[in-house]
Amino acid sequence: MIIGSLRCECLLYNAQSLKDKRSVIKSILGRTISRLNVACSEVGYQDTWQRTELAFVAVSTSKKVVEQEFAKVLRLIDQNTEIEITNTTFEWL
Repeated sequence: MIIGSLRCECLLYNAQSLKDKRSVIKSILGRTISRLNVACSEVGYQDTWQRTELAFVAVSTSKKVVEQEFAKVLRLIDQNTEIEITNTTFEWL
C-alpha cells in the first residue's frame, strides 16, 4: 500500500479579505473532491488572506496511480487564474 501526501503553498493575488480567500479555496477543494480520488484540506496560513497551504492525500496499491492523481490536482489548481502555486512538497509512506 502506498500513501502519498502533496502539500502546496500558494499565493492568492486578488484576495482582499479572508472571505475572498476562502471563496477561492472552497472552490478548489470542492472541485478536487468531486473529480479526484484524494482527500484535501487547507492546513496552513489560515489567517493570512493572500497565502495558503493546501494538503492532499491519496492511497493506492501503486505509486504511479498516486502520482497521476497528484498531477491532476496540480493541473486543476493551475487552471484557476486567482491562485499560483509557489512551492510543492511530496511525501511517500
